[in-house]
Amino acid sequence: MESALSSPPWHSHLTLDLLLHVLSVTIFHPFLAALIPLCLRAIATPYNSPSFILTAAFAICVSLYRVLDDVNKRIAYGAPREINWEDEVVVITGGVGGLGGCLAEIFALRGVEVAVLDIAASNEDGEEKEGMNSYRCDVGNYEELERVWGHLVEELGTPTILINNAAVVNGKPFMEMRKEDVERTFGTNSIAQYHLTRLFLEPLLKAQKGGTLVTVSSVLAHLGASNLSAYTASKAALIAYHNSVTAELADMAPQIKTILVAPGQLDTQLFKNVRLRGWLQNFFGPVVAAGEVAVRIVEMIDKGEGGLVCLPAYARYIAWLGVLPVGVQRVLRGWSGVDGAFVVEKEDVGEGGKSPERQGKKGEG
Repeated sequence: MESALSSPPWHSHLTLDLLLHVLSVTIFHPFLAALIPLCLRAIATPYNSPSFILTAAFAICVSLYRVLDDVNKRIAYGAPREINWEDEVVVITGGVGGLGGCLAEIFALRGVEVAVLDIAASNEDGEEKEGMNSYRCDVGNYEELERVWGHLVEELGTPTILINNAAVVNGKPFMEMRKEDVERTFGTNSIAQYHLTRLFLEPLLKAQKGGTLVTVSSVLAHLGASNLSAYTASKAALIAYHNSVTAELADMAPQIKTILVAPGQLDTQLFKNVRLRGWLQNFFGPVVAAGEVAVRIVEMIDKGEGGLVCLPAYARYIAWLGVLPVGVQRVLRGWSGVDGAFVVEKEDVGEGGKSPERQGKKGEG
């Protein structure tokens, strides 16, 4: 009885993403769109009939869109690289749980060499467990990161896939942010990715070997949010960093593909302090399962492609919010509740037995 009462209402599963998916595999699929005018011709509908002309034009537009979309991706990201999973070594930061944990499990089930760098791992020298090699590492500490990276390369070989996923979020009002909070957030979320990317790219560039670099940012990089000034700024820095690195690699090393991941709210520990919203807000901006995002990332890596992974649907177009009048932006922000969504909590005991303070949560995204 209790489980029935606590289960979400049926309409919570009805979202814009579900609607768009259904449309994409039905009337907006080229094959099914082409069937409509063919069926009309099967019942002897004249070529000059308005119904035949409209349905034929619709089928042509749908097919042309799919073709142009593929052409656009090829121009933007180049030809895909060949993937041989026997030769690939995957490194995932922040891979003990959440999105990183889902990715690590998927690769491990495939029998791929997987190394997880996480401050929650047991030791720096690596521990093999369930097909994964876990290394305790604070990626925000460069000396520790370089030392652990050396151990990793010795044991597993040169990494060919790097997923920069580790992040911390320190939810405090701007005026309560201390110097240490800001430095730790940027050190883990932004600066660590520079160091990791350099360690990752150096051997690949020398050997002219293919690889895949994945940057995990957030939709909040475009929006910003109250009580998350350092987190959102560090994630915005990642988008600029990713675009610059992608531009350099396109000319210097096209065999190295880059993927930018900018999801909305995930169902992970990192977002447990986010308030639930109304049905309409959930329809346009649903909470996304970390496993769903992980599957999209693995699919793109598996194809050897570069590109964007933005879930839910609004995350792909959120940058367009900036072209709207500021007043309209303000109204939409108020309606969405983004500035009041993150609940700042006080802990009973601070870290290391210090005085109580608001603590940030470690996670991904």
